[in-house]
Amino acid sequence: MPKVVDPQARRAAVAEAVWRLILSRGWEGVSVRSVAKEAGLSAGSLRHYFATQSDVLVFAMQLVIDRVRDRVQALELQPDPAVTVLRAIEELLPLDAERRAEAEVWLAFTVRAQTEPTLRALRDTSYELLQDLCQQLVEVLTRHDPRDDLDLRVEAERLYALIDGLVVHCVIRPDRATPPLMRDVIARHLSELTAAREP
Repeated sequence: MPKVVDPQARRAAVAEAVWRLILSRGWEGVSVRSVAKEAGLSAGSLRHYFATQSDVLVFAMQLVIDRVRDRVQALELQPDPAVTVLRAIEELLPLDAERRAEAEVWLAFTVRAQTEPTLRALRDTSYELLQDLCQQLVEVLTRHDPRDDLDLRVEAERLYALIDGLVVHCVIRPDRATPPLMRDVIARHLSELTAAREP
């Protein structure tokens, strides 16, 4: 009886092969042949799932976005909005090996997007999604105790920049931007954001 292959699972496995190659060899190690080999396929079999190398890269980049988004959406709302917001932000930060690998791969794709138009469009879309999420998180955090001295648009941009900066710092200097430090920085920021305004 022929083996039934789940095309979506196989495509995800190919994307993960791209991630492993980026992490171990950099972009120089990513080719149709190397990706196929890493995924346990022949180059011809790979073409059954992706027409071009560009299609492989776009799917691999999209999979990073999808996995982070799915984790955030799977979070349960907490009675304390600050806890909900903190947990959502933690899913975006490289606080463990899996999220750190995602961050490294994501930054590699971001750099590559400078010269790959198909990746650039996806990069821009993903940053807009992160911007929208930061806007939602700030609104959740301030909804029950609004402060008239806060510009929510600016605060969303500030949160976005903080998250983005922590991700970059952790990838570049993991010895300094440690998980405890990142958690402390975010907790301090959220505390200041919700602090009562001084008269």
